Amino acid sequence: MRPKLLPPLVLLASVIAGGTIGYVAIERWSAWDAFYMTVTTVATVGYREVHPLSRAGQAFTLLLVLGGVGSALYAFSAATAVVVDGGFGRYLADRRRSHMIESLNQHYVLCGYGRIGAIIAGEFQRQSTPFVIVERSPERAREAADKGFLTIEGDASREDTLRRARIDAARGLVAAVGTDAENVYAVLTARVLKPDLFVIARAESEDSVPKLKRAGADRVISPYQIGALQIAQTALRPAVVDFFEIATSSENLELSMEEVRIAERSSLGGHSLGEASLRQRYKIVVVGVQRLGGAMEFNPAPETVMKSGDRLVVLGSTANIKELERAAAGG
Repeated sequence: MRPKLLPPLVLLASVIAGGTIGYVAIERWSAWDAFYMTVTTVATVGYREVHPLSRAGQAFTLLLVLGGVGSALYAFSAATAVVVDGGFGRYLADRRRSHMIESLNQHYVLCGYGRIGAIIAGEFQRQSTPFVIVERSPERAREAADKGFLTIEGDASREDTLRRARIDAARGLVAAVGTDAENVYAVLTARVLKPDLFVIARAESEDSVPKLKRAGADRVISPYQIGALQIAQTALRPAVVDFFEIATSSENLELSMEEVRIAERSSLGGHSLGEASLRQRYKIVVVGVQRLGGAMEFNPAPETVMKSGDRLVVLGSTANIKELERAAAGG
């Protein structure tokens, strides 16, 4: 219920309830007759009286007319204002978004919709990755919602807020709030609610990196450090940077760099890259193999054996990578 609409509706309901009780007490009518008389009086429809009224009943009816008609007009004008200014439409949109959030599964919880958060949200949208934004600022939350993003207005460090974001069914959490302290609290809360959640945190300063890791972040990213390194690499190796931008850009439909996990039931497990003939069968290039323990093997040899839980970093067309993902999942 919209906050502006709640007080007049409560007042109107109170008047109707009071009128019903008054007729029952004064005239000894049944509850239904008393309710019917109250509604017709407040609505000023002009029907005849249900039963003849006593002098006390007439006096009570006069009071009910004065108070009830005013309450009804107040409720009607409030409802009209909500519809006219678009509030009712926003209310329906908010309800629809709430239902969509409740049905989320294997999604990302994006904490913060500032400059960094907006870029992350746009990339998630381009990659067709389900996500929900948690933003404390009402203005930024409304801005995100107006762009069509599923948004929850609230503090990302509060357990009830993250529960509303369906963190129990989430795939990961990105802490990109404005300050390092807020990100630490968001990471701590997320780790308590779901210990196995994959958590990425944004760091403003180098001093905060170990703190965020101790709080439970699996990855800590410093946008300023990455930006500075990107500028330096562009100056020193522009062709290399151009290649990686093409390989990792979501707007490039012909070439993509992705990671593919080898499931336990996959037929690829236990076979070497050469035996599986990944290059010939799927027309992809295996750039690296990340073992289950986290160690990364770059430019693996054909004799490299794939194991369950390993992640292949591959380069190829989107269609070919999707085909490899199905084989790696055991499909």
